Amino acid sequence: MSREEPQGRSGSLVPRAHLSLLRQIGRLGAENAALSLSFLLGRKGELKISQVLPLHFNEITEYLGGAEERVVTVFARFEGNISGNMLYVLHEEDARGIIASLSDDGGEGEFSEMELSLMQEVGNILIGSYITALSDFLALELKSSVPALAVDMAGAILSFSLSEIGRSGDTAIVMSGGLSIEGKGASGHLFLLPDPQSLEKIFEIMGFPANGNS
Repeated sequence: MSREEPQGRSGSLVPRAHLSLLRQIGRLGAENAALSLSFLLGRKGELKISQVLPLHFNEITEYLGGAEERVVTVFARFEGNISGNMLYVLHEEDARGIIASLSDDGGEGEFSEMELSLMQEVGNILIGSYITALSDFLALELKSSVPALAVDMAGAILSFSLSEIGRSGDTAIVMSGGLSIEGKGASGHLFLLPDPQSLEKIFEIMGFPANGNS
């Protein structure tokens, strides 16, 4: 929507050439997600990735607007030849925008069970589509867990999830973009949080050494 995209500050975490590869995978994931949403909902869906940035884990809460920003988060873990976690995070008003585009609802007040189920399914499709794109692009076998959903302050949600994830690594890749259904929608953020060595393994498979030189 009209929300201004925040800017990351950790470009040195991942070399420029590696980010180009991640953008390409992100675009493939977005195409997969749009097709899956369109098929499931019987409506035209579109997902555009506008920004791909590396972040340190402790920058994620700030990137989302601060610890008191209310967000809707879908979390899933993937395992296989590489492993890690993925988070799909939306600001509350953006989640309501997606709900409105799908159900003509999404007003004020607490989310209903139907609305939460809808957001969980959207997150499941987006995360699953990215993991499928990652798997196909790199010729790897990957399997994701059943996604979990939470609605709370960004600090509360991320402090728990990142404390668990943070035991295994310190770099996240954020893909920010807009999801629209028949012209209506909102912006959101998809975070790739790889386990140790998994990010390096992705680049090695594609012929990129750790220092970013080919």
